[in-house]
Amino acid sequence: MQPKKPSIYTGDKTVKTFLATILFSGLAYGFYRGIQDNYLAEIVKISEFERGIVEFFREIPGLMLVFILAWMYRLSETKVFKIGTAIMLGGVLGLLLLGSSKVVVILFMVVFSTGEHIVMPIKSSMSLAFAKSDKGGASLGVTSSISHGGNIIGYMLVSLLFVVLASLGYARDSLLGFRIVFLIAAILLLLSTMIALSMKDKGKQVKRSRLYFNKKYTKFYMLEIFYGARKQIFLTFAPYALILFYGADTSVIALLLAICAVFGMLLSPVIGMLVDKLGYKKIMVADTLILVVVCFFYGYAHRLFPMHIAFIVVCINFVLDSIISLASMATNVYVRDLSSSREELTATLTTGISVNHLISVLIALLGGYIWKTLGIEVLFTMSAILGVINSLFAATIKKPEQRTLY
Repeated sequence: MQPKKPSIYTGDKTVKTFLATILFSGLAYGFYRGIQDNYLAEIVKISEFERGIVEFFREIPGLMLVFILAWMYRLSETKVFKIGTAIMLGGVLGLLLLGSSKVVVILFMVVFSTGEHIVMPIKSSMSLAFAKSDKGGASLGVTSSISHGGNIIGYMLVSLLFVVLASLGYARDSLLGFRIVFLIAAILLLLSTMIALSMKDKGKQVKRSRLYFNKKYTKFYMLEIFYGARKQIFLTFAPYALILFYGADTSVIALLLAICAVFGMLLSPVIGMLVDKLGYKKIMVADTLILVVVCFFYGYAHRLFPMHIAFIVVCINFVLDSIISLASMATNVYVRDLSSSREELTATLTTGISVNHLISVLIALLGGYIWKTLGIEVLFTMSAILGVINSLFAATIKKPEQRTLY
């Protein structure tokens, strides 16, 4: 007798290749993300205000995603997935080979971001397509868990590398460690691209609307706007606060990211199952209530505690925010329940990412200015307010009467 197939998947053998690609991409991202903020602060000398400008350009591909995918509308999801992975490889190669001037670094960060954003909606829709009709949350959870598993190894090795380099007498702003990490990330993305290229294209081409807006997705679009705003503040400024405000070096940031990834790997399947069991509305609301506490301590810990204690509190917040961000998968399941076809699902997720990034690019610029002129307290208070609005909107969601199957 053949072993029984995993109960959450339909039985398509391509899922194994897909998950292998996710693993190697996760490893590469762990290396890349583990050094990104320290590289910008210590090598490229980007200030807190300039960090917002960098993020503005880095998020442009997300804003333009519907147009990028519209250009590739005749290609299958599998082909688009391959192209996105290859573009990420190009971005890392540029950072490795072409210097560390501000213009060059921003340019190739945008290239990497373009590939990352192309893969983002395709990864979610492919994961949902491989799943049985009532196991969408669990499938997204497994995919996220594998990605986080790769991240963990990458982050831990980055942290170890910089501890070793420091023990050998290299300064924290030495270029050697960063070059080594970019090289390893490039090799891993090359492997990921080669594995992705081995995937066979199956089924009809998935055509995407240039801008797919439908009245039934109005609440989804609004949730993406509020989520995009609060996400951007943490993604851009939380690591920079640790580096510039508390003096965290590369090994500390990478270690924190590794801890976040451990929780992500362990809790992604659990949250996915909770989405299926409790419903996405409860998960969305609970997520935001925890966020308000995180924002408060992030903005005011240094006023409540001595700096060494405040640093520990903020590190805990950093991890807690990464955990509650896993709840964003609930939104994808909500869209799946509303959509009537796989094409509509992909188009809606893609449009949602662009809506998300419309506010993200503005928040990136505004956030840097607010930090510089009004202080970190105001910046994270604003994030808490956006989170509360997000929660109120999520509370109005009603589950569709019938789950659409396709």
